[in-house]
Amino acid sequence: MSNNKQPIRWLTFIVLVMGGGTVFKLSSLKDAFYVPMQEFMSLSNTQIGLALSVYGIVQTIGNFASIYIADRFSKKILIPLSLICVGLIGIYISTFPSFYGILIAWGLLSLFGEVIYWPVLLKAIRLLGDSTQQGRLFGFLEAGRGVIDTIVAFSALGIFLFLGSGAGGLRAAILFYSACVIVAGILAYFLLEDDKINTKDEKGNEISKNKAAWNGVLKAVKTLEIWVVSLTIFTIYSVYCGLTYFIPFLKDIYGMPVALVGAYGIINQYTLKLVGGPIGGYLADKKFHSSTKYLRFALILAVIAILIFIFMPHHSLNIYFGMSLTLGFAALVFTMRATFFAPVDEIQIPREISGAAMSIACIFGYSPQLFCFALYGFIIDKFQGLFGYQIVFGLMGFFAICGVIVTSILLKMIAKKKLQGVIQ
Repeated sequence: MSNNKQPIRWLTFIVLVMGGGTVFKLSSLKDAFYVPMQEFMSLSNTQIGLALSVYGIVQTIGNFASIYIADRFSKKILIPLSLICVGLIGIYISTFPSFYGILIAWGLLSLFGEVIYWPVLLKAIRLLGDSTQQGRLFGFLEAGRGVIDTIVAFSALGIFLFLGSGAGGLRAAILFYSACVIVAGILAYFLLEDDKINTKDEKGNEISKNKAAWNGVLKAVKTLEIWVVSLTIFTIYSVYCGLTYFIPFLKDIYGMPVALVGAYGIINQYTLKLVGGPIGGYLADKKFHSSTKYLRFALILAVIAILIFIFMPHHSLNIYFGMSLTLGFAALVFTMRATFFAPVDEIQIPREISGAAMSIACIFGYSPQLFCFALYGFIIDKFQGLFGYQIVFGLMGFFAICGVIVTSILLKMIAKKKLQGVIQ
């Protein structure tokens, strides 16, 4: 990209990071306020898991529509619209609705956050750089989101504690999250540029925007490598879902205080992006020269780490040692989460169908939300004590092993294309 476009590119990047760092605060309310949600919103582990499963169902079904939407409409329309709507839903959640109201709210958060916003964000990030920069672009996206995440989440936690750690404090924290995402949406509307939609087919004939979008959908669906990348994301995200249950694990097994639970949750889910994003992106681009190779390496480490963790004598370990172990594993997972969309460029998917490709990757990559949270929560409720958590950690290890297999297959596909001269 020419130098005169650099300021525009980085302004776009900053705006995208701001939105990305605030849009999921409400849907991830559990990260910092898991225990207060149970106490003041009268939710069990299973009910929280079910709300997240509804979120995943809407996301998975809705992402079929986003295959079309992401390349059909401009980010200048979709990003501000989705952010502002997420904020309005947050205002509703602050009223502490019934359990069924919670299910509806989380479904709508998924519609605007995952279906409309997220694929468009990923498409915009991919188009900001070439194939040698993808790991770092996605890595610094995660890092930037981590900065925003941490500032906003700790501010909300501070509000909660300042107001007495009660129902009023939780309500105020939710309203704070809502205000932040609405402001991000307003800024995005004024600072983002319109997308230029290609309205010519492969033969150079002029076609409508609808036809161009549908052609992109069909091309993306027929590309096998996109589906394998999606499976890679699926396995890593299944492991990532388990990080949430380090929070009740440390509370139940290690006796971690409630105030420390909130701080740990923020560090576990947000601050680690500051570490995982840049490190994962740097290793993928500069050391392994392949995001897929790095993901396979990190998955192997994850398998080894979680197997050791399962059989440790947790009842006799110090709380801070337990926190360090879980945070260390979470940091490794975040290096993968930061870069698991980068292989979309490594397999050289045409840039004009970036939105469709990212939507397909989101459909199957994020589909563990359909069952993982509910399954993990059910296991912990059903099998009391350490044994339940050991089952959950064992499942995380199983998914990591599956990830090693899938990334190995993807590497063979990439190598075959290189031999055929398809990939330079």
